[in-house]
Amino acid sequence: MLSLKEKVSSLPDLPGVYLMKNETGHVIYVGKAKSLRKRVASYFLKTAGQSAKTVSLVSHISDIEYMVTSTEVEALIHENNHNKKH
Repeated sequence: MLSLKEKVSSLPDLPGVYLMKNETGHVIYVGKAKSLRKRVASYFLKTAGQSAKTVSLVSHISDIEYMVTSTEVEALIHENNHNKKH
């Protein structure tokens, strides 16, 4: 199984939806991206400007799932559907 760092670096540079999960497998965050790799990696950059909410979120991430979409608009629709579901 890939480590979280390996998983993030292997994400495609394509639009899509990502689901961040905690250690028990529950979805704790759903997001969309024009570039999955760039967006998800941005959570793990150590910057002074990160909000307390983001720092807390990242500390609870144990796994990331994703779905590639054809366009950013399609990603937005899937993000909305996943937010309703989770």
